[in-house]
Amino acid sequence: MLPSLFESSRATKRLFSLCFDTLAILCAFYFASCMRLGTLTPPLGFNELLMISNTAALSIIIFIRMGMYRAILRYMSTQAMITVVICVCASGLILTAASFFTHSLTPRSVPFIYTLLLLIFIGTPRLLVRSIVLMLDNQTYEDKETVVIYGAGHTGHQLALALNSSNYRVVAFIDDNRRLHGTTIAGIRIYSPSKISSLKIEKKISKVLLALGNASHSRRASIIKLLEPFAISVQTVPAVADILSGKTRIEQIRDVEIEDLLGRDTVQANPALLHACITNKVVMITGAGGSIGSELCRQIIQQRPKAVILFELNEYNLYAIEKELQIELSKNGNSHIELFSLLGSVQNQERLTSIMITFGVQTVYHAAAYKHVPLVENNIVEGVKNNVFGTLSCAEAAIKANVESFVLISTDKAVRPTNIMGASKRMAELVLQGLAQRQNKTRFTMVRFGNVLGSSGSVVPLFRQQIKEGGPITVTHPEIIRYFMTIPEAAELVIQAGSMGKGGDVFVLDMGEPVKIVDLAKRMIHLSGLEIKDEIHPDGDMEIQYTGLRPGEKLFEELLIGDNVTGTEHSRILCAEEFCLNWPDTDLLIAEIKRACDSYKCDLLKELLLAAPTGYSSTEQLGDAVWVKKNGTNKLCLV
Repeated sequence: MLPSLFESSRATKRLFSLCFDTLAILCAFYFASCMRLGTLTPPLGFNELLMISNTAALSIIIFIRMGMYRAILRYMSTQAMITVVICVCASGLILTAASFFTHSLTPRSVPFIYTLLLLIFIGTPRLLVRSIVLMLDNQTYEDKETVVIYGAGHTGHQLALALNSSNYRVVAFIDDNRRLHGTTIAGIRIYSPSKISSLKIEKKISKVLLALGNASHSRRASIIKLLEPFAISVQTVPAVADILSGKTRIEQIRDVEIEDLLGRDTVQANPALLHACITNKVVMITGAGGSIGSELCRQIIQQRPKAVILFELNEYNLYAIEKELQIELSKNGNSHIELFSLLGSVQNQERLTSIMITFGVQTVYHAAAYKHVPLVENNIVEGVKNNVFGTLSCAEAAIKANVESFVLISTDKAVRPTNIMGASKRMAELVLQGLAQRQNKTRFTMVRFGNVLGSSGSVVPLFRQQIKEGGPITVTHPEIIRYFMTIPEAAELVIQAGSMGKGGDVFVLDMGEPVKIVDLAKRMIHLSGLEIKDEIHPDGDMEIQYTGLRPGEKLFEELLIGDNVTGTEHSRILCAEEFCLNWPDTDLLIAEIKRACDSYKCDLLKELLLAAPTGYSSTEQLGDAVWVKKNGTNKLCLV
């Protein structure tokens, strides 16, 4: 009977509840009268029957209006129980009023007894049914995945309730607050973090879910570091802001974000610096569909520009970022901001000049570049053309169009480069520094930083994919280290740094502490609930293989060429005073490089870059794929 009723439609369940409550009202009045008069046959005349009929009818109407039949019993909350209490009290008042208007001889204490009995008759069955439903839901209890929730606050409590009907079984809470240890939430005991090891064995825990609310990245990182040695899968609930905005639900758990592993807290942005080059201005972003370019677009539209020009060579990337920005602008009521999506190459100066003049561009963020080291090593002419001459074309177009500010997105690989990509980016910096001396109409600024998390070619998505496929994880060298920063933080700092420039400035972003790539791989393995397979643990789950440094790759990257660096008004932005060429020397060097590119003389091109004041040095053989195939040899260029 019960299972069939539980599986019936919502309308049937509501009708059953309504009939049950009507019967409960009648029974409550009958038993209240019996208890007050001390007899099983209380005198019920016409007035008493009229009174209880009116009470039942009006009470049911109140119950419906109060939403008592909208609550789903298996998810019945405290608020739903409060609604039941209010409805029952309202029914007691209705009985009192009906007794007065129908001139009933019912004793005055009957409505009070009636109210208490009705609360028992209506509330207790609901709680009982809820318990039965949960019991039926948990018939497959042993088949569920056992998890622990780290964080016994409001977020943890809500997560535990949300997981009741999921494939997870919450067996314990973990919390740092000593006052909570030994207490329970929703019948689940709270333990100290020191009990994790014993809980893993006793409760056969398969996963730890982080419910840390608005905890800082540094706090999250310390907790993750604590959990790492246990080789237990660690996941987290979505950010509170995403839950409140409706983007996601609390039970939609996800993998731990890499920024949580790094433990780097964001610094409050300077609104004046964010607005300076964007608000009420026409802004152009080259490489708008790339990792950094697209994030710049997202943050720029938040600063209320007059118009945004999206310039991109890749058609699909341009389509994707345009669609995303249109939705965001419409959602935030900023549909008055004009958005223009334009296809083109940064090497086409005439196209760039025409766009900048036509739309009256005032600020340019130049993010278009080839940045994948091995690919540029195999395509050195195209890499130099795009990174050096693409930057030159954009800069010359900006000068002709009287653009106010031009910001180049540079890289730490431009510092003492050991590869063509880094050398080409350093050349791009020299080009802008030379142009800054040649004229004063356009203010040129360069912002240099290291690896950004989640960008194309980043190791983090690669490691995740390799773990998902069962390994092995590939690391180039056991000692290789890199600086890391999240894409949103990098874009925000780029915008602020660009507002500080006076002309020819090189700004360097504070990347925090460098990270050993092999340590990052180990942490990701452990936090996936797996053991590392090595000589000490031959029966482990995941092996780390070392593939050797790729052509042009360094063990560590640097952000500064010299030691002459000063602070700025932002704590994470530094200004570097570095050597640069005057414009005539820069122009002469550019002309020689252009001739080498146009004639496809890769050996000459590499020699020019090695001889240029870029700090470029290389012990690698010439790697351009077309050159090697055409000449049948790898010419070694050394400086």
